[in-house]
Amino acid sequence: MIKIGNRAIREILGFLLIYLLLAVVFEILNPGFWSTQIVLSMAVQLPELGLLTLAMFIPIVSGGLNLANTILANICGIVLAWFLVGYAGGEAPLIVVVFACLLALTIGFAFGAAMGTIVAYFGIHPIMVTLSMMIFLQGLGEFITRGGDISGLASNFQFLGYGTVIGVPIPLAVFVAASIICHLFMAKTPLGFTIYMIGSNIRASEFSGLATKRALIWIYAASGVLCAVAGIIMTARFNSVRVGHGESYLLISVLACFLGAVHPFGGFGRVSSVFLAVLILQLVSSGLNGLGANQHLSTALWGALLVLVMILRWALIRLSSSRL
Repeated sequence: MIKIGNRAIREILGFLLIYLLLAVVFEILNPGFWSTQIVLSMAVQLPELGLLTLAMFIPIVSGGLNLANTILANICGIVLAWFLVGYAGGEAPLIVVVFACLLALTIGFAFGAAMGTIVAYFGIHPIMVTLSMMIFLQGLGEFITRGGDISGLASNFQFLGYGTVIGVPIPLAVFVAASIICHLFMAKTPLGFTIYMIGSNIRASEFSGLATKRALIWIYAASGVLCAVAGIIMTARFNSVRVGHGESYLLISVLACFLGAVHPFGGFGRVSSVFLAVLILQLVSSGLNGLGANQHLSTALWGALLVLVMILRWALIRLSSSRL
């Protein structure tokens, strides 16, 4: 049975209260905001950000970062689309679609494991490793697509982006399932415990006998798999893929982690809080779009919100320290 502490309950209730207040505000400013069409639109858009946020969450908890999450998602989608289009002009049997998805997951795992190996055995900071990988993958993607995009994919593959299962959009079901698996992985497995210990103090973890190097490889491999899942969902929803898809998600995924009370230097963070933070950010995005706000203004607000979150966290830490 999963035990939830008082602090976790307070966090969850706080996020739910914020979500409720924002929902009421947007309904007042834009009557009819909670229409079926908008709710379905949020349910389809939410999983892309959510999966990339989970891909960012695991490295941050370990004291690292994955700056290559969006470009890795695009590379997985590009290879998948290239395979499907090259196989039969975009139409392919179901078994071929399944194989293409497995190929994308394998690529995400391989590149993630490669980043983890470099971090673990060469001692290079994760920011430098993932930044270098981001530049490499961006160039590789431009080479494969010749600077364009790949479109016209199989109709049975597009079903992953728009289909439903018992009335629930497939992308949303995938995100919820990934969140549950990620929560169980982080909270109930020895590797999850090791990840938290690495984020708290990697040297002490090594002296305690924990397999930190192996854990670092699995951290970035798991992040790569989540990126691949996000790439599959994005490619299916847009029915096309190019290198620049979802570039803004890099900033927002970091913002969602910090808004979800993940410690920026690692060692602490809950999937449940991050899940609710993603819901809030998607609500804000949809609410601003409903009010006709400029897209660039929305991006500026994400940056301002990130700065505000860091200032508030600093203030809370100082307040707690002064009470102690």
